[in-house]
Amino acid sequence: MGMCLACFGGAAADDVVATPDPDARRRQLAEAAEKRQKETAYRGVKNPEAVERKRKKQEESENQAMTTTASGGGGLRWQVG
Repeated sequence: MGMCLACFGGAAADDVVATPDPDARRRQLAEAAEKRQKETAYRGVKNPEAVERKRKKQEESENQAMTTTASGGGGLRWQVG
């Protein structure tokens, strides 16, 4: 019977859990989602930084190739005649 007396006394300051404001909560959820996404993307990779550098380098070379092709230079030229 003495066990229930603490329930009726009201909540103590230590027992109350403060909920963060919506902006902070949204930011926390976004950070957690980003972390999960990175973990699944690099699952089984020993050095994710090296993979990221290699991917960026490949993207840069592809962009450079697209720019060169779009400007008309760098390709083979055919002459009809």
